[in-house]
Amino acid sequence: MGTKFVKLLGMIVVIAAVNIAVFSPGFIGTKIGERPLESALGVTLLLASGIALLYGSYLLLFKQQESIPLKQLQTREDFEEALMRYRRVKVLQEDMAYALDQMERMNKRQDTLLNVLGQRFDPNELSYKKFASVTREVEKLFYLNVRSILNRLQMFDESELQHAGGGRKPSRISPELLQVRAGIVGEQLTFVKQSLESNEEMLIKLDKLLLEISRLDSFEPSEIDQMPCMQEIDSLIKQTKYYKQ
Repeated sequence: MGTKFVKLLGMIVVIAAVNIAVFSPGFIGTKIGERPLESALGVTLLLASGIALLYGSYLLLFKQQESIPLKQLQTREDFEEALMRYRRVKVLQEDMAYALDQMERMNKRQDTLLNVLGQRFDPNELSYKKFASVTREVEKLFYLNVRSILNRLQMFDESELQHAGGGRKPSRISPELLQVRAGIVGEQLTFVKQSLESNEEMLIKLDKLLLEISRLDSFEPSEIDQMPCMQEIDSLIKQTKYYKQ
């Protein structure tokens, strides 16, 4: 469930709890229609609750939020909010849904790996630190790819991306220039798909690492670097170490 819907649900629960406390006979027991002052307070609360619910829903679901500069994106929620802005662009809907699904799976992989490592090793052991360090590096590369996707998409406004999906109205621009622009947008959309493939590869490598850890009986910390999956991950990290967005 999205962060906005969680906040909306929380707001509804709070408003409902306040009204139950005020109107329930077991609590304050306010009644409308008996005493003028009590009735006025009850009606005011109901009106205020309705206004708060409507306005809160508008702020959370409909009002455009100021976008966070890409350099300031840090948490998973920040990246989710940034990707969600492109879900209404038809040509990007599937890719953005895929990217959000990948982020959720990456979060679960990290939790599972750290849980397994915590069961197999002491957090102060060298083995634990080596495995944990590598998984964090993979996560950093994963989000570097997500940031790169957002960097590419922000080069275009929504109308240009929509046009790439075939929904173009008659244009004053010559067919030649339209073709050039379509080629540029197409190249960026291809980059998005390639980045998503790269992130899927990282998720698969973490799955393989988890499998190899589960198969281990006993080993020396010096043997960790020789594990096939660790070598694959190390190669991936080195390939993208100096990658610039």
